[in-house]
Formats: sequence, C-alpha cells, structure tokens
Amino acid sequence: MRHPMELLTDESAQATAEYALVILGAAAIAGALIAWAGGTDVIKSFFNKIFHQLMGALG
Repeated sequence: MRHPMELLTDESAQATAEYALVILGAAAIAGALIAWAGGTDVIKSFFNKIFHQLMGALG
C-alpha cells in the first residue's frame, strides 16, 4: 500500500490533464472561428477563389 503523502504528490496524470486542457482550448478557438466564418461569406469566397483558380489552370 502506498503512503498517503505519495498519493498527494503523484503527478502521473498531470500530462493527461494538460493535454485535455490544450484540446479544449483548441476546440474553443476552432468553434469561434467556425461561428465567425459561418456568419460571413469568407468560406464561400475562399472556395470560389480556389475553384476559379483550378478551372483557370485546367484551361
């Protein structure tokens, strides 16, 4: 059995918690970006520009 102080100072799950926080932060930023882009014509104009460039390159 482990000593109670060892349990309090155990950092084995620290990296998992940090990764979870980073993923949550990235998801929040991605969600804000999607919400902003969905309210504007940024995505539509981006894909239209790419499509026109592809069609121009193909002749």
